[in-house]
Amino acid sequence: MTAQAIRRLLPKITLPTGKTLEVQTGLFINNEFVESVSGKRFETINPATGLPIITVAEASPQDIDRAVDAANESFDKVWQHVDGQERGRFLYKLAELMTRDSEELAELEALDSGKAFNSAKNGDIPGSIDVFRYYAGWADKIHGKVIETKHDKFCYTRHEPIGVVGQIIPWNYPLVMLAWKLGPALACGNTVVLKTAEQTPLSALKAAALIREAGFPPGVVNIVSGFGPIAGAAIASHMKIGKVAFTGSTAVGKSILKAAADSNLKKVTLELGGKSPNIIFEDADLDQAIRWAHDGIFANHGQNCCAGSRVYVQESVYDKFLEQYKEFVLSKKVGNPFDPDTYQGPQVSKAQFDRIMSYIEAGKKDGATLYLGGERHGTEGYFIKPTIFTNVNEDMKIMQEEIFGPVVAIAKFKTAEEVIEKAHLTKYGLAAAVFTKDITRAIKISNALKAGTVWVNCYNIIGTSAPFGGFKESGTGRELGKYGLQNYTEVKTVQINLGD
Repeated sequence: MTAQAIRRLLPKITLPTGKTLEVQTGLFINNEFVESVSGKRFETINPATGLPIITVAEASPQDIDRAVDAANESFDKVWQHVDGQERGRFLYKLAELMTRDSEELAELEALDSGKAFNSAKNGDIPGSIDVFRYYAGWADKIHGKVIETKHDKFCYTRHEPIGVVGQIIPWNYPLVMLAWKLGPALACGNTVVLKTAEQTPLSALKAAALIREAGFPPGVVNIVSGFGPIAGAAIASHMKIGKVAFTGSTAVGKSILKAAADSNLKKVTLELGGKSPNIIFEDADLDQAIRWAHDGIFANHGQNCCAGSRVYVQESVYDKFLEQYKEFVLSKKVGNPFDPDTYQGPQVSKAQFDRIMSYIEAGKKDGATLYLGGERHGTEGYFIKPTIFTNVNEDMKIMQEEIFGPVVAIAKFKTAEEVIEKAHLTKYGLAAAVFTKDITRAIKISNALKAGTVWVNCYNIIGTSAPFGGFKESGTGRELGKYGLQNYTEVKTVQINLGD
């Protein structure tokens, strides 16, 4: 490789802090960073300024073929023969390297996605590392069982890796989603072709370099950057991929499910959108509820699939809650992601900025009261002021559709029966929350809500060992915990005749 080619694949960038980093920009295929077959590249944008950061290689269907062939060969010749204990060692080593380079990983997350650096450093990066450590521990504990049948027969099951799996991750939590996908897949003995979101490729490419440094054999993990309708579609329909996992919008999830069915009927898991209700009863600790309700919607700038974007407050405490909630929202800083005091950075892209602003306009048009925000923050980048709507009803667009931004709708309710009915008036069922000091009520409401996760007196608490996924159009399958392993193995039954 020429010096010019090396500089193109491993250029230097300067952070807003003045620090200089080398960044990988190629496609990671068979443990090498390479250009795409076409030579095409695309820009990744700093959402805090709207200006380009760097260009990265753009994967085409031919590049997906290259990655799948590498993964397939690695599975057949190497990875399926590596025992679980050794697979666990590779995952532990990757976690160690991510810990060593956690500062740089957080810097790339903040630069590329716009999330606050402190949030990435203290939340996203440690969370990603924990996932790899968790599944490293599972790698040698994936097994079948002996089944009693007849006295002259011996029956047992094996949990075998699927082979090559395709994974498509979103832009809101690039490294967290990478860990949620790679951890269980690799622990179970699969090889992987993973596509990053086109908006946020840089931290995943850094992770790819660490995967190589950790000693993973060539072809076990392949990470490509590209666009959903091209590279993502090629993964969903590829005949040599046995399973695809996707996190993103419900509309795209449906197209992936169809592509999987129309190709080789590959297995599919989907973690999709949400319009989660956050229910606050009159006996709740209001200070506690306000803090958690704030994080529930405004964490990660509202770009969260399980965001508590519909807040229901019992009418006797509604006015008090609303006034104190507004004060709390205004106390949080919106601004430069690298400023240590920043809570909320920019939205990830111009397209996402425009989409959120269109929902704000729709809320006003439908008759909701714009109580706070609803406009751009600053003059550059994609910043939106935290936005609160009141006087809303369930027929409004902002109460039915996932906005994926710093926009919350706050409504009143009288009884538990009424709020449960309202909570279910969307097509989603990803998450929900209940705030009350009455434990009996908390359990009854939690049991009644049709959601994959219900939080009581908290919000957005996701544990590595606890499953996460949705009801209804919020997805199929579960990620994290022991349940997350089920998506990445095939169960084989072996029947042995011990008699005539």
